[in-house]
Amino acid sequence: MKTIHIISGPTAVGKTEYALSYAEAHNAEIVSCDASLVYRGMDIGTAKPTAAEQARVPHHMIDVRAVDTPYDIVAYDAEAREAVAEITARGKAVLVTGGSGFYLKSFMAPVTDGIVVSTEVRAGVEALFNKDGLPGLLAALRSCGGDDWGSLDSQNPRRVMRALERCRATGRSLMELQAEFAAQPEPYPAFKKHLVLLERDAEALRERVAVRAEGMLASGLIEEVRGLQSQGIEKNPSASSAIGYRETLAHLRGELERSELPGAIIQNTMHLVKKQRTWFRSQIRRPDERIVLS
Repeated sequence: MKTIHIISGPTAVGKTEYALSYAEAHNAEIVSCDASLVYRGMDIGTAKPTAAEQARVPHHMIDVRAVDTPYDIVAYDAEAREAVAEITARGKAVLVTGGSGFYLKSFMAPVTDGIVVSTEVRAGVEALFNKDGLPGLLAALRSCGGDDWGSLDSQNPRRVMRALERCRATGRSLMELQAEFAAQPEPYPAFKKHLVLLERDAEALRERVAVRAEGMLASGLIEEVRGLQSQGIEKNPSASSAIGYRETLAHLRGELERSELPGAIIQNTMHLVKKQRTWFRSQIRRPDERIVLS
């Protein structure tokens, strides 16, 4: 059975160099599962693999969208499957690397339901929320199938909106949709998945985060973000909210002093690291290897 090798770990742990060496040792090509690397022009703030690094090992799912064009897990899942098929057709192994939760999970468990929600349905749900708030959404969801909403976080307006959209788009109850989602087969059934989780001592990781933040600023992060403003990054919430970019945009809008930038980026990166570690524990199966880098 063929294997999909997966290397993950928190931001700044050292995935890039480890993955390059691993790929070379296993005759593999790399499929990125990083939600920010998909955008062209977001290079410095994402620590995107350099041209030299991408020349060492072919990379996929990098620079696949303009920075003003939103990208989501549905598009990623479909395009990543195409990349995996192309790589294996060339007789190469597949190495997935990155730390974006749902992108990573898409190789090990179903993450999308395949339901297409029309712009009309989405606009109707948004109008309902704007008029009646969360109580209005919950009342509408109740009319689609009662009060049993399974695992839905009913106090999260965004998740309730997405649930109501799917109920209205299909005419089915939320419980029916959840049951159908749970019954989906595991993705990539022809592959064994081998997961390597990289870790570092907490203090060492914080030092790496600090060095990286300062290095990005020294390498021209502010200038990069200023250029991306002219390309429409602020029209794309998923790109403009990425760590390093949202702080720099705040600086360019006069909301954050230049002297405050490194600290803000470091603090928000460490918050992300905490979230990533929680995600790995709760959403990703037990790794086959856990490696502590030094």
